[in-house]
Amino acid sequence: MVAALWPGACSPGYVIRAGWEEAKILRARQPIPEVVLSADTDARTRGKLLLAREAREFAMTTLGLDVGDSYTTYVQLERDTLAMILSAAHQDRLESRTWWFPIVGRVPYRGFFDLEDAQKEQRKLEDEGYDTLLRPTAAFSTLGWFSDPLLSTVVRYDEVELVTTVVHELSHNHLFVPGQVRFNESFATWVGRTAAIAFFCTREGGGPDTVWCNRAQDRWHDVQRFSTFIDGLVSDLEAVYGDSVAEREDKVARRELVFERHLARFRDEVRPALKSLAFGGFASTPLNNATLLSRMRYYHRLPEFGLFLERHGGSLGRAVRELEAGLGRAEDPFDLLAVADPDLPGLPKTPAVP
Repeated sequence: MVAALWPGACSPGYVIRAGWEEAKILRARQPIPEVVLSADTDARTRGKLLLAREAREFAMTTLGLDVGDSYTTYVQLERDTLAMILSAAHQDRLESRTWWFPIVGRVPYRGFFDLEDAQKEQRKLEDEGYDTLLRPTAAFSTLGWFSDPLLSTVVRYDEVELVTTVVHELSHNHLFVPGQVRFNESFATWVGRTAAIAFFCTREGGGPDTVWCNRAQDRWHDVQRFSTFIDGLVSDLEAVYGDSVAEREDKVARRELVFERHLARFRDEVRPALKSLAFGGFASTPLNNATLLSRMRYYHRLPEFGLFLERHGGSLGRAVRELEAGLGRAEDPFDLLAVADPDLPGLPKTPAVP
């Protein structure tokens, strides 16, 4: 995700705390080679750091991403969670409460390093009539404005999620459309997931029959299926919210029936078909517009991204370049997924996504 900790239309206290916490992280950075060689580093952490370096190199040389200086350093955090992310939405329409920050524009979330501060703001928003979601995050990107370190919260992930997350965050450095959060995050989900397939299925010591290759493929399958499910739920909700005759209270009551129906469908149809990911948080977190919008940001129209990749011969580097080239001619960047230029000079081809 993109960092929402920039000073902007926020209280002075928020700005000071965010700046202080970011400075602490930056001061704690250690070059990854030094951490790898340190006798204090355990074998599992050492292996994860080497894998992250390899994934960064893959993103830069094979995919052609502009990675800057990100993920050349490591930070061991003093806590299990990097930050808490708070988002809010109107109850009678799929519209987020947004905040404005320099560089990134308007974003539908704010980051907090203190749980009590986050909960206080959450209660304030709920008193104003908003749906809310407060969740932890383990990683973020500053879009290359700082040399983002690899954090201990990410190194705890398994190998597939580590590589996926590293490339996801690096993709924000490479391509970011101000004010288009849903495109930016769904784009990064696509790049991270499909890059993990190419990485594990082609690297030395890997291959198509390895556990990590198969797991990366299964997770790309799962996020596409979840994306289709979420987009269908959104379509049904928009029919309710778009009723120009119904009163606000009626829309809020009718949405609960939609939520109930789709939760049952997730339990009975979607989850049994998943191969590796469970999306347990979807069923366990109370469903409202804020929780739904948070998932839409990361899982919107992913099968279309997959088809876009196929039309580019499975070359993720080429597909990313095509999207970049088209940004100036599309008001909605998602419209570019219907455009393909098979003659575009591309980077080395990566394995097609099944």
